[in-house]
Amino acid sequence: MNSGFIPIVDLRSLNKAPAVPANLESAKGFLSDALGRPLQDLRISVTDRCNFRCVYCMPKEVFGPDYRYLPHSNVLSFEEITRIAKIFVEHGVRKIRLTGGEPLLRKNIERLVEMLSALTLPDGQALDLALITNGSLLAQKAQALKNAGLKRVTVSLDALDDPTFRSMNDVDFPVADVLRGIDAAHQAGLGQIKINMVVKKGMNDHQILPMARHFKATPFVLRFIEFMDVGTSNGWKMDDVISSAEVIRRINADMPLEEIEPNYRGETAERWRYRDGSGEIGVISSVTKAFCGDCTRARLSTEGRLITCLFASRGHDLRALLRSEKSDAEISTAVAHVWRARTDRYSELRAKNTADMAQTERRIEMSYIGG
Repeated sequence: MNSGFIPIVDLRSLNKAPAVPANLESAKGFLSDALGRPLQDLRISVTDRCNFRCVYCMPKEVFGPDYRYLPHSNVLSFEEITRIAKIFVEHGVRKIRLTGGEPLLRKNIERLVEMLSALTLPDGQALDLALITNGSLLAQKAQALKNAGLKRVTVSLDALDDPTFRSMNDVDFPVADVLRGIDAAHQAGLGQIKINMVVKKGMNDHQILPMARHFKATPFVLRFIEFMDVGTSNGWKMDDVISSAEVIRRINADMPLEEIEPNYRGETAERWRYRDGSGEIGVISSVTKAFCGDCTRARLSTEGRLITCLFASRGHDLRALLRSEKSDAEISTAVAHVWRARTDRYSELRAKNTADMAQTERRIEMSYIGG
């Protein structure tokens, strides 16, 4: 095995069902944690499978042919996902993003989108329903997803240079097919499409300027993401991180930028626009500039674990509650209890201590809960 990768420990079973308090409560449309952060976003992993082997997420050395995915019986059904999502919406969630693995690999994903799009917020407004994808199946699926009620997509794209892109996804998938998927999503009307580029030093950082030039003056928003220490299988080292400040420096030297205000509290990306008015970019700085203080996101794993931090080592088993015939009121109260006790702030603690902290604990993998 490549010494740059660390074997994973399967943490998918290290979860307990949350306790159901004796006094049940009704959701009031707002819920805040122990640090005053509201619950506003829910990211739902619909599959732990992916057809890419990206080196920063599912390296082939670890996720090889013998890797055991979750059995079908462990995976939440569409009905179970929708039931949980409804409870979260009643607690104040306004945005749901479907993720994976690669969510478009989930059979009949359009049906789940249709079911979730029928949910409405307590004030009667429509739910903001989005999906993140590697784009490999987007050309075939875009119109059906839009017809089912999906609002927006975010596409992961780590290079325009084809050899670099094939090296990053490590399954020899061509970049042209992802670009066709992006165009198909745009034609289908899937909102303002965001393009996510994970930047790893020495691997694809030479693509920063070509990516910026390509998506400048287009309807798309390109976002650069620092290579993160999510999970323990990707051999993360601080030396491999290109900081967001360096990304901005490189682009600004060629295409002048100015910083702009966030769209809402808890937005992960810092926003910058081109001074000539030809669009904007974003940078996500979870390594060099922690934003835990504004984190409003909960995550639901493929088999129903409620995870309160991207860097968590375990979750709370909501599937056990669903399949033990607990009422919606009981599950809702349990969720509220978990969120109110939430104190997660891994990135802030890492920043205050040392980057070595990133490898001191076994943590849930990116492929298990999505980005």
